[in-house]
Amino acid sequence: MFRDRICRQHDRPSDNRCHTGARGESLAVKALKKKGYKILEKNYRCKLGEIDIIAKDRGVLAFVEVKARRTDRFGDPKLAVTPQKQRKISMVALEYLKKTGQIEKRARFDVVAIRLLPGQPDIEIIKNAFELAY
Repeated sequence: MFRDRICRQHDRPSDNRCHTGARGESLAVKALKKKGYKILEKNYRCKLGEIDIIAKDRGVLAFVEVKARRTDRFGDPKLAVTPQKQRKISMVALEYLKKTGQIEKRARFDVVAIRLLPGQPDIEIIKNAFELAY
């Protein structure tokens, strides 16, 4: 019997977006570790949404959004972290901080923008990419 692979992000048959997203997140984890980040959570989910990566960087909690693109057709990947997306990530981050008893901890929002170009991918880590938005 044939079964479609289900994309965990979209609850529908896998497509290139899920593959691109998973590859992007894997590359992001490697790049962050190389920069000294300690990965605490991947794909943290709660009723409010999801955060791709939660890490610690020199004592600061970093809530990391990963955006990967195979082409520049839709523009720079970091521009996909819209104000609406920032609000959603902020709400999930606050929920995480409350749930884990870390509401007083220093935290920030980082973005990893990845261009999956032929050959070597272009990976940009943007620290303090945006402020808490809610």
